[in-house]
Amino acid sequence: MSSLEEPLGLENLPSLSTIDLFSRFSSSACSPRGEDAGMGSCWIEGRRCSTSNSCYEDFEEYTGEAFTWRRQMSCDMTNGKTSGLGTNHGVYGVLCDSQYFHDHPYSFYCNDKGTRDITNKFFKGIPKYVKIVEVGPRDGLQNEKNIVPTSVKVELIHRLVSSGLSVVEVTSFVSPKWVPQLADAKDVMEGVRNVKGVRLPVLTPNLKGFEAAVAAGAKEIAIFASASESFSKSNINCSIEESLTRYRAVAQAAKKLSIPIRGYVSCVVGCPVEGSIPPSKVAYVAKELYDMGCFEISLGDTIGVATPGTVLPMLAAVTAVIPVEKLAVHFHDTYGQSLPNILVSLQMGITAVDSSVAGLGGCPYAKGASGNVATEDVVYMLNGLGVKTNVDLQKLLLAGEFISKYLGRPSGSKAAVALSRVTADASKI
Repeated sequence: MSSLEEPLGLENLPSLSTIDLFSRFSSSACSPRGEDAGMGSCWIEGRRCSTSNSCYEDFEEYTGEAFTWRRQMSCDMTNGKTSGLGTNHGVYGVLCDSQYFHDHPYSFYCNDKGTRDITNKFFKGIPKYVKIVEVGPRDGLQNEKNIVPTSVKVELIHRLVSSGLSVVEVTSFVSPKWVPQLADAKDVMEGVRNVKGVRLPVLTPNLKGFEAAVAAGAKEIAIFASASESFSKSNINCSIEESLTRYRAVAQAAKKLSIPIRGYVSCVVGCPVEGSIPPSKVAYVAKELYDMGCFEISLGDTIGVATPGTVLPMLAAVTAVIPVEKLAVHFHDTYGQSLPNILVSLQMGITAVDSSVAGLGGCPYAKGASGNVATEDVVYMLNGLGVKTNVDLQKLLLAGEFISKYLGRPSGSKAAVALSRVTADASKI
């Protein structure tokens, strides 16, 4: 396999300027209007603060289309900035104060009308609720060099469920020869047998795996195919068409038992062997899985080379053949592009995102591929956008801390690391 030290050859994919969908990113859509562009005045809930005066006013919680503002904001336009407890931050020509509080450590407070119009216009495509599919116990731990005990896996799953996550992928019924880290799939299922009110899907690569999963009590399964011929052969030892034939048998068996099936498509942007993957190939494989009866198709950037410029044409191709509400995205963070890729996906209408607590994961068959995007980072970003996830970030952080401590390394979540520092600093005050 080729090394991922250099970016894959994705230069032939459409650029931002060639895609009509990027009209929402035009400079005019993100610029203050008229008097809002200057520092001479600001509007706060209909009150104007002149450059020679200061005004201070308490506000009740205000929930807008894209953001939530709470507590007190003070505005001192004499110096062209707001005054408050924290550091000043510039937002479209208006400097807004940030404060710290437990339920949302850093929130920005700005009731400037012009700014509010701009943010609402820019983020108007963002859904109000996003379903997070936690894949850490399976996709994360399967890449660990050392075997993680069943008891630790079960404890992690319980902690994740307690944080409010509605879907936690718990294990995979694959041959221990290929993935020894998940050889205890049956025992893990026994450990979570009494967990209620949450979906606990498992991965099944073939009919034999499906039968073992059902015997262990699985109520939902997932199957996976690749948009790359080379990756399919290296990952599951068969061609794309052979894998689809295999999964049709699994889908038929699941349908007889009324067991829901989720589908994965890997290498939706790039492959470590073939390089860039045409969006049409992704659309073909995704449509085949959808036609088999998969209720949702997760589009995976297996080696983390995607950028917003390559995600958009891929999603455009797939949504041309599959309803957008039937799609999810699954990004790895090799080049640090997962969050912008997710943001663009949300603006395309995606409402389901795969992620892994503490950024666990990687791909054993793709050299250099780093972990999945961290669930903590996704929740933190969505909280900042005012998007509901029903996930308690504090409990999620504790789950990430638990598994990171066991593995003996720092969390792969930037939000978790930053918030732990903030908490440590606050304890010293």
